[in-house]
This record gives sequence, C-alpha cells and structure tokens, in this order.
Amino acid sequence: MGQSALCWKFIVNNWEEQRLIQKYTCKNGVRIVFEPIDTVRSVSIGVWVRVGSGNEHIKNNGISHFIEHMFFKGTKNRTAKEIAQAFDKIGGQVNAFTSKECTCYYAKVMDTYAQTALDILADMFFCSQFAPEEMAKEKNVVLEEIKMYEDSPDDYVHDLLAQTIFGDHPLGYSILGREENLQALTSEDLHQYVKKMYRPEEVVISVAGNVDAGFVHKIEALFSTFEASDTREDMLAPPIFLPEKTVQRKDTEQAHLCLGFPGIPLNHPDMYGLIVLNNILGGTMSSRLFQNVREEKGLAYAIYSYHTSYQSNGSVTIYGGTAVNQLNELYETILMTLKELQRDSVTDEEIKNTKEQLKGSLMLSLESTNSRMSRNGKNELLMNKQMTLDEVVTRIDAVDRQMINRMIEFVFGAPHAIALISSEGKLPVSYAV
Repeated sequence: MGQSALCWKFIVNNWEEQRLIQKYTCKNGVRIVFEPIDTVRSVSIGVWVRVGSGNEHIKNNGISHFIEHMFFKGTKNRTAKEIAQAFDKIGGQVNAFTSKECTCYYAKVMDTYAQTALDILADMFFCSQFAPEEMAKEKNVVLEEIKMYEDSPDDYVHDLLAQTIFGDHPLGYSILGREENLQALTSEDLHQYVKKMYRPEEVVISVAGNVDAGFVHKIEALFSTFEASDTREDMLAPPIFLPEKTVQRKDTEQAHLCLGFPGIPLNHPDMYGLIVLNNILGGTMSSRLFQNVREEKGLAYAIYSYHTSYQSNGSVTIYGGTAVNQLNELYETILMTLKELQRDSVTDEEIKNTKEQLKGSLMLSLESTNSRMSRNGKNELLMNKQMTLDEVVTRIDAVDRQMINRMIEFVFGAPHAIALISSEGKLPVSYAV
C-alpha cells in the first residue's frame, strides 16, 4: 500500500507458530487487531468502543445501551429491515452488547462476505440517523427489556448487588438504564453522546478468521479518517466497596441471595490467583460451594461464584437460589465454606486440578472465530495489550498457594455486602447488620 498510515506490530503466538495476532494503529488512533485463521471458513468482525454504563451519570443512565439498539434502526443508506435482510441473505449473524465499560457491535459471516459485513458495520457506526419515529418504537422495546429483566429475579439480584456495593458510582448503575431517562432522550442527545464518547482512540476493530492481511487496509479505509471534536469526560475516582444490604420483597418461588466481596482490577498482578481461587470456591461442579450446598445438603439447584474485574477495581459474587424456608441454612452453609477456606486455605490437589481445568477451558473457548475476536478486542480495548496462549498458560502455572492466600485474605477478610429478593423480604437471621 505504499505510504501506509498504519503502525504495524506483530505479536507471535508460539503455541501455534503459523498464527499471528497482528495489531495496527491508524493515523487517527483507531486500533485494529487481526488474527488470521486459515483453517476455518468464517470471519468475525467486532467494533469495540470503550464506553458503557460506567461512563454515564445519573441523568443519562441507559444512553449507551439505547444507542447500541439504535445503531440497528436505520442509517442514511439502509433501513432497519434492510440491515437485517443484508445479513439474513448471506447466512450471517449480527448483534451487539453493552457492558459497564464497553459497547461492541459484531458480525460473523462466511469468509466470502467479510467485506459486506464490514461495510454494513461501518455504515451503522458512522451513518445511523436516530430517527425520532424509530426512537419512539425502540424506547418501548427497551422498556419491555427492562421489565423482562426485573421479572427474572435470578438475574436482577445481581444488579441489586452492584447498586449495593458501588452506591452512587456509575459502576453501580444498571446497564439498561432508568425509565425516566429513556423517555427523555432525543435524537440530538444520541448524536451528541456519540460525537463526544465514540472517539477514535477509544475504538478497536477486532477481526478473526479466514481473511488475509490486506483486509486490514479495507478497515483502515473506512475507520481511519473520523476525528473527535468534543472533549470526553470520564469518571475519575474508582468506587469504594460498600458492605451494605439491599432487600426487595417480591412474589417469587425462591429466595435469591447474592453476597458481594471486594475484587481486583483487570491488570492486578494476582489476577490469575483470583481466577484459580474462584474456580475452587464456586466456579465448577467440583467446587466447594457446589459440593457443600447442592451435593451434600440439596439446598439449591443454582449455586456459584464469579469475579468481575473493571479497569479501576472489581468484585466477587456468590449466588444461591433456594426455598424461603431454607434461606438461613443456605446462608450458613456459604459462610461455613468461606470460614473453612480462610482457616485451611486450598489443597495441592485443588490447585493442580483447577489449573488443568482452566487451561482446558481456555483452549475450548477459543475454537470459534467469534470467541477469538472477542478475546482480542476486549484485551486491546480495556488493557491495551494482547496475551498469547503461551503467556496465559504460563501465568496460570505460576499461581501458587501464597498468591491464593493473599486473595483469600483480601477478598474474604472484610465484611460482605448482601442483596436479596424473596417473597418475605427478610434477611438471613444470622446476617450481621
């Protein structure tokens, strides 16, 4: 291409020497992460933007998610129906999601239609009109989405916990937003928000699949010229973990219980120690929580733990759903499991088995082009780096008991937060207020 505006950086994956994760930076700051995979017939393309509900304030909470919806509702060149038909007639898939820290628009198509998918995604990104009549219809759709979510207590209780532990900080806001905010949004609000927040330096285009390096220049031609004109305002201070309680009374068959604990940010040096710890605690069917709560006592069908890491901090969550009359026993069993963990730490066998499980899960999770696109895009957007599979495996293998014990003390050594949805609306009797 002669005088290319791209800066080239190659990250060699020694696990599969024939495969390269390639990073390019356009002249305007847009980053392109490209992983060629010539053993498949598909291509996955994702447009990642570092903006989500964690970048909002109380009066516009929900705007990031609503913009994600509106990107599918017509451009200067295509109607909403034509966008859907364009992917249907080539057998492709197109979708999007919004999280606390990012928004992603992505498509998976046969390799022969990679250019078509790229053109449509770029059209949605640059030429969405946010027509008032389409906004009115989509507001109703999102309102129904909010109602559906609130009608699913096993999902909604996790949002309640986030609100509890993060308080008034944007990371505690609902991704779906607030009804009053949604109703007040105008087409101009959306255009201005995109103009301010969708800045080139906050955009990553991730591609994985059966296309050659020349495809990168086609991306460059579409995404390298746009510029930001407004100053972006991001949240400054990370939130403080609040060990508070939230109880919601609702006519449900089960009591839905979430316990929240402090977590760690994405780039924390002990991240893989926490990953191993979480798997041992409640991440698998052989985990301590699953065995103690479900297998030994039969108290719950769903019992698990997970960790959530953001750029500034994180959290660890334990969820269990049980009959109201078993809530106290469920809570006591969880606390007993945590006390045993703090007292005795983990066994050598647990560490060994978990490491192998994690490595196996990693390999299996990356068998599709979409999962590889997602992994590469998220890593670049939120951590500004790529890790080869060899590097990930090395970090997993490096986890030792000392690292895990640090995480046990940090996560479970302080008071926890609690969120509960149940028909009685009563906390477990042994909960320390």
